[in-house]
Amino acid sequence: MTVTDPIADMLTRVRNAVMVRHDSVMMPSSKMKLAIASILKEEGFISDYEVVRGKTQRVIKIHLKYRDRNEPVISGLERVSKPGLRVYVQRKEIPRVYGGLGIAILSTPEGVITGQQAWRRGIGGELLCYIW
Repeated sequence: MTVTDPIADMLTRVRNAVMVRHDSVMMPSSKMKLAIASILKEEGFISDYEVVRGKTQRVIKIHLKYRDRNEPVISGLERVSKPGLRVYVQRKEIPRVYGGLGIAILSTPEGVITGQQAWRRGIGGELLCYIW
């Protein structure tokens, strides 16, 4: 079975792992997924990630982060731009997620960056997802 939307698959795996309080989650690797994992680490949503050599291909292992009382740091993930309906935003249209508590992740000509970084640089791009 081939996955038509690998980013949605990544977000769903993370969402499911957080719901059942797993320490880590594994998924097939790609440049886009590595860029998203890097942003999640920078913004403090996950503790770490690593690329593991699988049987046939490389796999990303994301180490999830929890607060005290085993409460997850990631409370929600939402895919915005889908293969059937791409969503592009200009600098002026970049949304604030939960009043600045969450982040928007964009794919821009300068790479995969957060909405705030894109706004500062004055560029728009494809609105991949929201994480809060």
